[in-house]
Amino acid sequence: MKTRITEMFGIEHPIMQGGMHYVGFAEMAAAVSNAGALGIITGLTQKSPADLANEIARCRDMTDKPFGVNLTFLPTVSSPDYPGYVKAIIDGGVKVVETAGNNPASVLPYFKDAGVKVIHKCTSVRHALKAQSIGCDAVSVDGFECGGHPGEDDVPNFILLPRAADELEIPFVASGGIADGRSLVAALSFGADGINMGTRFIATKEAPVHENVKQAIVAATELDTRLVMRPLRNTERVLTNAAVERLITKEKELGSAIKFEDIIDEVAGVYPRIMINGEMEAGAWSCGMVVGLINDIPTCQQLVDDIMAQANAIIGERLAKIAA
Repeated sequence: MKTRITEMFGIEHPIMQGGMHYVGFAEMAAAVSNAGALGIITGLTQKSPADLANEIARCRDMTDKPFGVNLTFLPTVSSPDYPGYVKAIIDGGVKVVETAGNNPASVLPYFKDAGVKVIHKCTSVRHALKAQSIGCDAVSVDGFECGGHPGEDDVPNFILLPRAADELEIPFVASGGIADGRSLVAALSFGADGINMGTRFIATKEAPVHENVKQAIVAATELDTRLVMRPLRNTERVLTNAAVERLITKEKELGSAIKFEDIIDEVAGVYPRIMINGEMEAGAWSCGMVVGLINDIPTCQQLVDDIMAQANAIIGERLAKIAA
């Protein structure tokens, strides 16, 4: 299956793994890339540019296939060493970068000069058009269903993807609610050139997270995610737990007066405790509504193969019969 995304990134299948905090280690990226998709190392999970350089080298030892690095630009007081991370990516020979968060315009010239393709995560058509205008090579269009930050417009993929196809000239992948071959065919029919999966890839054998996290995903339904931090206009979709419900109670009680400091216990520094230690009640962690479609924990190879087999069967059998 060839699309503009497979051609641009040099991958076999039009599938990529999104950057995920304390999930996107070398083991995850290599397993996805070895399966013929595009694995992604999460840059800011690494505490320094030197650590990222080491993680890129570790990934190279595990795969000879293309893989990328996610670099999220955060609105923080003490900014990470972004020039250092950019240098580590370029020096490591990485040819695909997934940017997210704030506008990546300041780093694009460095990536362009090094022949690095940049795909920017967007939650609206206007942001996707902006990414296109500043020179991004592709975008990931994330619908309201997605885990993590879905933006503030609440537009689901049935609307967002066709709108993006109407407006964009550069390739884009669909993200949010993506789990299987049906998702891939739907995304392609809407005009996308591939799919980006986050939550689905956490529930795989090779995902370097605690087994409790994988079992929580399998056990959850589509009704088990919550939107938090809406009053702060930093909306995040997370899997519900005791800490999340406490956070929501605080939001209801404090209303528009709420500050980040009021919920810091539920959101700050919780990812290592959850992803590494398996403390499932420790705090809020990003998770998509797609948990309702996840019922097993395959290898990355099995997952990618199943997606492609199902997609090809739908196109070649069901849709072909309907068209006939």
